[in-house]
Amino acid sequence: MSDAEWAAIRPLLPVPAWLQGRGGQPEGYCHRQMLDAIRYLVAGGISWRAMPADFPDCGRVYAFFRRWREHGLITEFHDRLRGRVREREGRQAEPTAGIIDAQSVKAAASVPSVSRGWVHLSETCDTERRRW
Repeated sequence: MSDAEWAAIRPLLPVPAWLQGRGGQPEGYCHRQMLDAIRYLVAGGISWRAMPADFPDCGRVYAFFRRWREHGLITEFHDRLRGRVREREGRQAEPTAGIIDAQSVKAAASVPSVSRGWVHLSETCDTERRRW
């Protein structure tokens, strides 16, 4: 993680209680190390247990990831870094359009089961595509 990326993300992270004088023990790992480990995992598509020894223990990394995900921080990290990349490329920070894959929408749990599935051209009547 670059210093610029860390500067964008750092203010979003919760301040540990012991730094605020509310008791507790100091955390054993730096938050930046945890984020680097999570990014390595996502970029490489590896499993949690395949995390290299250079990073903190996979159980600790997963615990941080789960806690941050439950509080919506992972999404906020992504959105903030995406906005910086888009601005650096001369675009607006927020996308103005999106692409939806029709097959993914058909398979979504919110779509009624009668409208799911494949419709082959041989099963269509005229130009109307419907399930037979």
